[in-house]
Amino acid sequence: MKFLIASDLHGSSTDCEKLIQRFNEEKADKLILLGDVYNHGPRNPLPDGYQTMKVAQLLNGIKQNLIVVKGNCDSQVDTMISEFSFVEDVVLVSANKTVFLTHGHVFNENNMPATDFDAIIYGHFHTGFIKKYGEKLIANTGSVSLPKNNTPKSYILLNDGVVILKDLNGELIKEEKI
Repeated sequence: MKFLIASDLHGSSTDCEKLIQRFNEEKADKLILLGDVYNHGPRNPLPDGYQTMKVAQLLNGIKQNLIVVKGNCDSQVDTMISEFSFVEDVVLVSANKTVFLTHGHVFNENNMPATDFDAIIYGHFHTGFIKKYGEKLIANTGSVSLPKNNTPKSYILLNDGVVILKDLNGELIKEEKI
């Protein structure tokens, strides 16, 4: 399966529309959101196109293709406008490699989960990257709407054991095999 993995929409309907367009153009099987779907959070500015109800409408329209991980800005009230569930973490297998997916506010490169895995992919820090940490691959999706540290709006594709970081226009940033 081909997965498009993104994080930190923070209520931007403009960037949600672009992300769904990328999902369709990439011909991914599932869209995995790693949290912070609606709320912009107290430390972030309002993103362009901040319309949480429109984001909910867009995501509800593709709910059969969604897996959504709960982020630190997601709350129980978010489930009231969502026709999909928020889960704590996800573990996938791609090309016989175990991939741990999480928001990143608890587990990240500085606090690895005890779960045995080959790669960890997370968001939260709004800075996209892919790197090796010993035998493990660590990747951050960056943010779809509020990137930090002069990084572009970005997402990750996971396909057949390969992690691909792209900007929101679909341009390759980095690629690494797990």
